[in-house]
Amino acid sequence: MADKDMPDFSGIQSGSSTTATHIYEVVSGDSLSKIAKREYGNAKLWNKIFEANKDIIKDPNKIYPGQKLKIPPR
Repeated sequence: MADKDMPDFSGIQSGSSTTATHIYEVVSGDSLSKIAKREYGNAKLWNKIFEANKDIIKDPNKIYPGQKLKIPPR
Protein backbone atom coordinates (compact mmCIF):
# COMPACT_ATOMS: atom_id res chain seq x y z
CA MET A 1 0.00 0.00 0.00
CA ALA A 2 1.15 3.50 -0.73
CA ASP A 3 1.71 6.10 2.00
CA LYS A 4 -1.30 8.03 0.69
CA ASP A 5 -3.52 5.26 2.10
CA MET A 6 -2.26 5.91 5.62
CA PRO A 7 -4.10 8.51 7.71
CA ASP A 8 -2.08 11.60 8.56
CA PHE A 9 -1.88 12.02 12.33
CA SER A 10 0.90 14.64 12.28
CA GLY A 11 -1.42 17.44 13.43
CA ILE A 12 -2.99 15.46 16.27
CA GLN A 13 -2.04 16.30 19.83
CA SER A 14 -2.48 13.96 22.74
CA GLY A 15 -5.41 14.81 24.98
CA SER A 16 -3.50 13.57 28.01
CA SER A 17 -0.60 15.98 27.75
CA THR A 18 0.02 17.95 30.92
CA THR A 19 2.97 19.93 29.58
CA ALA A 20 1.33 22.16 26.97
CA THR A 21 -1.41 24.77 27.05
CA HIS A 22 -4.36 23.85 24.87
CA ILE A 23 -7.65 25.46 23.88
CA TYR A 24 -11.03 24.36 25.20
CA GLU A 25 -14.30 25.56 23.68
CA VAL A 26 -16.98 26.21 26.31
CA VAL A 27 -20.23 24.31 25.83
CA SER A 28 -23.65 24.89 27.37
CA GLY A 29 -23.70 23.95 31.05
CA ASP A 30 -19.97 24.42 31.58
CA SER A 31 -18.45 26.26 34.52
CA LEU A 32 -14.80 26.84 35.29
CA SER A 33 -14.98 24.24 38.06
CA LYS A 34 -16.52 21.65 35.69
CA ILE A 35 -13.83 22.34 33.12
CA ALA A 36 -11.12 22.08 35.82
CA LYS A 37 -12.57 18.76 36.99
CA ARG A 38 -12.54 17.43 33.42
CA GLU A 39 -9.08 18.78 32.55
CA TYR A 40 -7.21 18.37 35.84
CA GLY A 41 -9.32 15.92 37.82
CA ASN A 42 -9.87 18.59 40.49
CA ALA A 43 -12.66 21.19 40.37
CA LYS A 44 -10.81 23.34 42.92
CA LEU A 45 -8.22 24.21 40.26
CA TRP A 46 -10.75 26.40 38.37
CA ASN A 47 -8.77 29.53 39.32
CA LYS A 48 -5.81 28.30 37.24
CA ILE A 49 -8.04 28.47 34.15
CA PHE A 50 -9.48 31.84 35.21
CA GLU A 51 -6.00 33.35 35.70
CA ALA A 52 -4.90 32.14 32.24
CA ASN A 53 -7.96 33.76 30.63
CA LYS A 54 -8.34 37.08 32.45
CA ASP A 55 -8.05 38.81 29.08
CA ILE A 56 -11.44 37.38 28.04
CA ILE A 57 -13.13 36.46 31.35
CA LYS A 58 -14.01 39.35 33.64
CA ASP A 59 -16.27 37.37 35.99
CA PRO A 60 -15.44 33.68 36.65
CA ASN A 61 -19.16 32.96 37.03
CA LYS A 62 -19.90 34.20 33.52
CA ILE A 63 -18.52 32.07 30.73
CA TYR A 64 -20.41 31.44 27.54
CA PRO A 65 -20.75 28.63 24.99
CA GLY A 66 -18.36 29.20 22.11
CA GLN A 67 -15.69 30.94 24.20
CA LYS A 68 -12.26 29.49 23.59
CA LEU A 69 -10.31 29.19 26.84
CA LYS A 70 -6.63 28.53 27.29
CA ILE A 71 -6.10 25.49 29.52
CA PRO A 72 -2.63 25.73 31.05
CA PRO A 73 -0.69 22.64 32.05
CA ARG A 74 -1.36 21.38 35.52
